[in-house]
Amino acid sequence: MPLEMTIHGLPPLQPGVADARRTRSGRWKMLAVFAVCAAPVVASYFTYYVLRPGQQRSFGELIAAQPALPAATATTLDGVALPLQSLKGQWLLVSVAGGGCGPACENNLYLQRQLREALGREKERLDRVWLVSDGADVPGHLRPALAQATVLRVPEAVLRSWLQPSPGHALQDHLYVVDPQGHWMMRMPANLGKADAGKAKRDLDRLLRASASWDTAGRPGG
Repeated sequence: MPLEMTIHGLPPLQPGVADARRTRSGRWKMLAVFAVCAAPVVASYFTYYVLRPGQQRSFGELIAAQPALPAATATTLDGVALPLQSLKGQWLLVSVAGGGCGPACENNLYLQRQLREALGREKERLDRVWLVSDGADVPGHLRPALAQATVLRVPEAVLRSWLQPSPGHALQDHLYVVDPQGHWMMRMPANLGKADAGKAKRDLDRLLRASASWDTAGRPGG
């Protein structure tokens, strides 16, 4: 008598169980995508912070917390409003000062321009940004030099919630470095002078080299 074999199907999953499994699967896929996207950034920062030789200690002060760009609105000098987070996508060298821009402010704007130009072919990966902390008019003689810079008015309270000076100094005493993801990650020494500009450039060179595998010139979609 032939042996009969019957294959019984598994009982269908209850709707709640099936939904829970799909949700877990979706979460794992989302985490996997995030990990793939973040891996180059993490690797480059690990190289910069951990594996760099001791003799290449940074001239600027590395910021451990790395605060993100605030979700605030800035305005151009012409009064056009735009999200402050629109600055994401490029390395930024940031100065902060009132619109009147005294000698210290002009020095920082000069150094911003010189440091960017000194980067050579890599300069297109870094934007120079002046965040104006009040409503004062910007002197006319500065405007030609700012033609290739980003100048935005941002309330001082917003700036203080994001950037911080070193103890005993004011917000406008420093140049600040922000990564393409919008994280403030370095503060140059207060009252940076021309004599130390070469040290600041070395920091910028190393940051750009460390991020070369994932960062390119221009903002995505720009």
